[in-house]
Amino acid sequence: MQYFSTNNPSEQADFKTATVLGQAPDKGLYFPEKVPTFNWDDLRGLDKAELAYRVMKPYAADLIPDDELRRIAAETVDFDFPLVKVTEDIYSLELFHGPTLAFKDVGARFMSRCLGYFNKDITQKVTVLVATSGDTGGAVANGFENVEGIEVIILYPSGKVSPVQELQLTTCAANITALEVAGSFDDCQAMVKQAFMDADLNARYQLTSANSINVARWLPQQLYYCFALQQWPFAEPPVISVPSGNFGNICAGMMAWASGLPVGHFIAACNVNDVVPRFLQSGSYEPRTATSTLSNAMDVGSPSNFVRIMELFLQNTNELKTMLSGDTVTDPTTKETIARVFTQYHYILDPHGAVGYKALEDYLSTHPGQKGIFLETAHPVKFPDVVEEAIGEKLEIPEEVKPLFEREKKSISLEADYGVFKVWMMGRLLLWCS
Repeated sequence: MQYFSTNNPSEQADFKTATVLGQAPDKGLYFPEKVPTFNWDDLRGLDKAELAYRVMKPYAADLIPDDELRRIAAETVDFDFPLVKVTEDIYSLELFHGPTLAFKDVGARFMSRCLGYFNKDITQKVTVLVATSGDTGGAVANGFENVEGIEVIILYPSGKVSPVQELQLTTCAANITALEVAGSFDDCQAMVKQAFMDADLNARYQLTSANSINVARWLPQQLYYCFALQQWPFAEPPVISVPSGNFGNICAGMMAWASGLPVGHFIAACNVNDVVPRFLQSGSYEPRTATSTLSNAMDVGSPSNFVRIMELFLQNTNELKTMLSGDTVTDPTTKETIARVFTQYHYILDPHGAVGYKALEDYLSTHPGQKGIFLETAHPVKFPDVVEEAIGEKLEIPEEVKPLFEREKKSISLEADYGVFKVWMMGRLLLWCS
């Protein structure tokens, strides 16, 4: 399997190179030269580990031995992905049962193990640069903590992640460094992207990305869509509503559908950072500066992975619209949805799940007879102020979260300026060498 750059199809790499580089040299995102296909009837009865191995095998090709890939796949999905009934027509796919209580555990665990395997015979340390709007940082920090030969530098927007999210990415081992940036997620993401194009930094560091621009972080997210369909109790394929920010998650789901997973329709459920829903309505793609919302992990004004969705549909917007629609959910509606669903169905939504639920509810109201799944992407405890106010109750703190509050936050404050970031990177290199 080869991967080509979305900016230039002649710029190609294999899975190892695409994983190690993160982003193509021409600033494009890597995309597989062909979408593998599978027979869902052959997969649906398998256990999670075997299903994960078979789905990921074509993407890794022969660059990871089968026994290693089976181990990586098994460790990646070694927790529950329950499909929970909320109403007669709406089910929640709970993706917060992993080590950092967020859907990004899957991609982070798969990528960290692949990179660890690829790096085992390399003497130069690999530096993982990652921008986070919330959960990516914690998942990556957990996935790469104490991995030999790899250091992680996380850029996150100051004051724009929840307390639990911040503790998860600022209280880790010595190989994890958190940079608290005085700006937005888009600022953080722009700095990371520019670093990959900087000849000075690339001459001194072996850089890669752990954002969803990296194929090893992005592609494994197909797996929990498969797990959802294993549990789906109806004959008709579901509508799937995905809380969407940088669009890696929903793009992975659409890859699984293109491979053979029976899905009826996808909904890009967005907060007011709704570049894609507006594009689907108007045909005009207009990135904007991100606006802070209650569903902070989706506060992305220029979603990187939408180019991959367009690539999947060969740039045909009309065909895309047959499979994807978008919805915009405001903060007041998000809060109202959390309160209403708790009162009516005794189910607790986090703000991102609430956006997904509301978008699905709206869609089903105009498509009678259909049923669907929304992705509950993070544990409500990560957003206690919003959720507790909405439901009128205190949330129970999971046992795995309690130790975080006993740890000391360690972060480095930084301006939202690439020049300042580069000086810091070059300075720390001098410290290493002195």
